[in-house]
Amino acid sequence: MRKYSKSTGTSYIVGLHQDIPFDAVEISDECYERVIGNPPPGKVRSHDASGLPILIDPPPFTREQLAVIERLWRDAQINSLRWLRERHQDEVDSARPTTLTAEQSVELLDYVQALRDWPVAPDFPRSECRPAEPSWVAGQTR
Repeated sequence: MRKYSKSTGTSYIVGLHQDIPFDAVEISDECYERVIGNPPPGKVRSHDASGLPILIDPPPFTREQLAVIERLWRDAQINSLRWLRERHQDEVDSARPTTLTAEQSVELLDYVQALRDWPVAPDFPRSECRPAEPSWVAGQTR
């Protein structure tokens, strides 16, 4: 027989485990497999009124958590464009033909600046309002 404790969030096997918490309730093999052994992605464990484990949708991220996520995204975007900016600057500095047009260079710099300004934008941290990458950037190769 298997038991589950709400206070510890752990399952116990009667006869194997010595110290089973007072709040442990019997849990079926099916419930154990579904909730603990093989839960579907995107769900988190909670408990019903009797102390049995159940799966629920995770709570929404807080504004602070979203801000962290967006700053990480922004930093990754800026880092992913560094090579493109540096290549263009190296081409200019060495008086070689540039891969980017003058217009693309300005668009790239404007985009990077918009990324830097993203955390103070009025819609921050709503990911659907992120600065839009110029469409031609994806066609560049490293």
